Amino acid sequence: MNLIADVLLVAGALGAALYCYVLSRRLRRFTDLEKGVGGAVAVMSAQVDDLTKTLTAAQSTAKSSVVQLDELSVRAEESRQRLELLVASLHDLPEPRTTPTPVHESPFFVRRGAQVGHDG
Repeated sequence: MNLIADVLLVAGALGAALYCYVLSRRLRRFTDLEKGVGGAVAVMSAQVDDLTKTLTAAQSTAKSSVVQLDELSVRAEESRQRLELLVASLHDLPEPRTTPTPVHESPFFVRRGAQVGHDG
């Protein structure tokens, strides 16, 4: 009876050893940096770093754009105020004369007839 128990115990130990060996191979493949989940995690980590850099650059660009827009808004407001003053000052100007100015022919441009038989 002891012999049967020892054989079963050795068979159980060999089965456990075989199970551990298969499990370690699967775990090694699972965490492989080239093909497994480890590789996917490494790629995703690199992508997150790139995305963080891109986001930081976009935020700095947006901040500089906001500053430029604020400056342009201030300039536009100042120009609007100047234009309002100019339009208001136009009401103080006298009305233009309505008499037509005489149309004279310009003495500098005189039209002459074509000269026949004259080679220049």
